[in-house]
Amino acid sequence: MHNVIVTGGSRGLGLAIASGLAAAGHRVIAIARSRSPELAAAIEACGRAQQGALEFNAFDLMNTAGIAGLVDDIKRQAGPIYGLVNNAGIGVGGVLTMMRDEQIESLTQLNLLAPMLLTKYALRSMMVERAGRIVNVSSIVSATGVKGLAAYAATKAGLVGFTRSLAREVGELGITVNAVAPGFVATEMTREMTDEQRERIIRRSALRRLPEADDVAGAVEYLLSDKGRNITGVTLTIDAGATA
Repeated sequence: MHNVIVTGGSRGLGLAIASGLAAAGHRVIAIARSRSPELAAAIEACGRAQQGALEFNAFDLMNTAGIAGLVDDIKRQAGPIYGLVNNAGIGVGGVLTMMRDEQIESLTQLNLLAPMLLTKYALRSMMVERAGRIVNVSSIVSATGVKGLAAYAATKAGLVGFTRSLAREVGELGITVNAVAPGFVATEMTREMTDEQRERIIRRSALRRLPEADDVAGAVEYLLSDKGRNITGVTLTIDAGATA
C-alpha cells in the first residue's frame, strides 16, 4: 500500500481524488485546514470497504514555514511517501488593477509556493526509495486567457513550468512529475456560475458537457498507477473538449 498525500482533500475535486486513490488501494493522507462532513463520510466509507485507506491531517498550507515539519510528521507516522497530489488552491478572481496586494500574495503563496515547498520535502523521501509520483493540479486557464483571472492563471501556468522542469530533474531517480489541467469542473466552482455562464461553456465544449470531478480523479489515479510509469513532464487536459 503506497502512501499518497493529497492537499485540499476535504471537499470538491480534492476529495474526489483522495477517495479515488484510496479505492485504488493507496493509503491516502488528505490535508486540509479542517475535516469536512464530506471527508468524514468518505473516511467512514473507506473503512467499511476495507480497501486502501483514507486519513486526515489538519494543516494550513498558508503556513509555509511549517511544511517541512508536516512532511516529517507524515513520514514518521506513515512511512515513506510515494505520491503527492498538489491540489489545494484558491481561485480568487478580479481585475488585476483592482486586486489588493495581499490577495495576489496569498494567491501566489497557496497556489504556487506551497506546492513547490511541499514537493521539495516529499521528494527527499522519494529519492531515498528511488520511486515516486507527483501530480500538480493546474487549470486550462494556464493556457487560455480568461478575463479577471490573470493572477490565478499566472500561478497555474507556474505549476506547468515547474512540472516540466522537475520531471527532467528527478526522472533518472524513477520519479515521474505530471500535471492535470481541468476545465470548468462540475463542483462548487461551477455551481456559483449562472445558468447562462454554464451553458456558454457547455456550448464551447466538443462533448457539450462539463467534466466531472471523478474524471479528473481517474486521470490522477492513472498517472499514479503502473500504467503511467512512462509518462512524465506532461500536462493532461480534462475539459470535455472546451479547448479542442
